[in-house]
Amino acid sequence: MFSGPIPSCLGNLTLAMKEEKSFVDDPWYIRYTMEDLSILIDSRVYPHSYMVEEIEFTTKSMSYTYGGDILEYMSGIDLSCNKLTGQIPPELGNLSEIHSLNSSHNNLIGVIPSSFSKLKQIESLDLSYNNLTGRIPIQLVELNSLEVFSVAHNNLSGSIPEPKAQFGTFDERSYEGNPLLCGPPLQNNCSKTDSPSIVPPTTDDEGEGSFMDTYVFCVSFLVSYVIVLLGIFVVLYINPYWRQAWFSFIESCITTCRYSIVGFS
Repeated sequence: MFSGPIPSCLGNLTLAMKEEKSFVDDPWYIRYTMEDLSILIDSRVYPHSYMVEEIEFTTKSMSYTYGGDILEYMSGIDLSCNKLTGQIPPELGNLSEIHSLNSSHNNLIGVIPSSFSKLKQIESLDLSYNNLTGRIPIQLVELNSLEVFSVAHNNLSGSIPEPKAQFGTFDERSYEGNPLLCGPPLQNNCSKTDSPSIVPPTTDDEGEGSFMDTYVFCVSFLVSYVIVLLGIFVVLYINPYWRQAWFSFIESCITTCRYSIVGFS
């Protein structure tokens, strides 16, 4: 089991596939295993035989054993289940040929490097069960080959990248365990989580604009009031019935007020 930070020099690895045949003059039986990034070599000589290769590799949330010709078409790094600390080196984004990167179940901190958007061949990216913070880089939506993605059980925050391309296929299990993450497919609403509570300061232009709004409102109200009065006068002038009814109503009100005043006296 490894501990300490991930060496940034891993980003300098050359992972191009070899063109040589697996037949050698003095063949060895070689068994590769990615557990703890070790290579075990058994010094068993099988004359005039082919080199047999097997790899036990954890990817896409499962452990697989690979062997034979398929090894010529795959490459990846499995750093899972160790005691690695520190930040993820941005230089790992230079490993553009890897198909899988698994650094889950460690004690990694810091942000997810945006340089991971250069991993154009990546099919599985597992960063779960760490202490990563910050936002999920929106550049990761450019990873069109990504089939499995997990940042579950970290301390990530902010909105999840837009669910387009491959990111439209990941469900909430890829993001669970991050209380400050929001947006689909999670139930957290970003309008509540991301909205700032700070009121921006009012500038002079905004103050002048507020005064103009008040002035316009007062003028509009006054004009509307005058138009309503004119409308009433026009109706009373044109329609004798309504004019007589209006004057009768006014006379009745005056008479009632007069009697009320006399009664109080």
